Parts: sequence; C-alpha cells; structure tokens
Amino acid sequence: MSGLAAVVVLLAIGIILVLWLIGIYNSLIRLRNQVKNAWSQIDVQLKRRHDLIPNLVDTAKGYMQHERGTLEAVTKARNQAAAASGVGEQAKAERNLSQALGNFFVVVENYPDLKASQNFLQVQEELTSTENKIGFARQAYNDQAMALNNRIQMFPSNLVAGMFNFTAAEFFEIEAPAEREVPKVSFN
Repeated sequence: MSGLAAVVVLLAIGIILVLWLIGIYNSLIRLRNQVKNAWSQIDVQLKRRHDLIPNLVDTAKGYMQHERGTLEAVTKARNQAAAASGVGEQAKAERNLSQALGNFFVVVENYPDLKASQNFLQVQEELTSTENKIGFARQAYNDQAMALNNRIQMFPSNLVAGMFNFTAAEFFEIEAPAEREVPKVSFN
C-alpha cells in the first residue's frame, strides 16, 4: 500500500501544481486584458480630442488670419497624434499636440473677439473636459500597467510569465519639461 500512497501523493502534488499554474496564468491574462481595456479608454478620449481640434481651428481661423503658422502647427500635430500607434509613439505625439495647443491658446489671448465667441468657448470647454478625462484614463491605464508589470516581474508568477512570453506593459507618460518645473509664486 505504501507504493499506492506515494502515487496518490505525487498525483495530488501534480494536480496542485497544475491548478497553481492555471491560477497564475489566468491572473496574468486578466491583468493583460485590463491593460488593453484601460488603453482603449485612453484611445476613446484621444479620438474625441482629435475630433474636437479641427472644430477649434475652424472656429479660430476667421479671427486669427495672421496666425496661420500656429493653426497649421496644431493641425499637423493633431494629424500626427491621430496616426500614432503604440503607447510610446502615442505619448510622444500627444506631447507634441499638447505643446501646439498650448502655443495656440497663448496666441488666442491676443484675440478678445475670439475668446468671446460662443462657438469657440463651447469647443474649448469640451476640449478641457476631454483633457481631464484623458488624465483620468491615463492614470487608470498606468495603474493597470503597473499591476501587470509587478505580476510579471515578481516571483513566482515571473516563472509562468516567462514560460508564456508575457511582456511588460509600457507606461503612458507625457514628459514635457514644463510639467516637471516647479511653478514660481510671487506675492508682489
């Protein structure tokens, strides 16, 4: 009977190992799908942003006839961002678009009639709302990417991740030097 007991024990250990492997594999799949879903949420908001920008530029064209270069820069950056693929390329394109929009809004300050236009204000408000949604979606994506990356890199799940070629998710970071600078506060 001791031989039968050893077989039963080995079989039980084998079943436990298979269940453990299945559990880790399924958790990695779940995390990878959550990262994909979070990226889809960013993508939806970025598309909305890209769709709003032509309306903003069209509204401003009539008022800003001497600012053709600024308008073209926004349009070019928008087209590059819309064509970007992958997290890294998209982040770089969105950084460039944000800079072009920043320059655009600086120039808009010189056009009080444009700033008072109801159409312009409405599109600007929608764009601001979309920017906030992008920020929240970006944070959610990066949280999911971190969870997946931790799972892929931590023992013992890193063994299973390596066996099934799971790769770390790239973070969606928009690194603009101005975002890293400490704001100056003056009480003059």
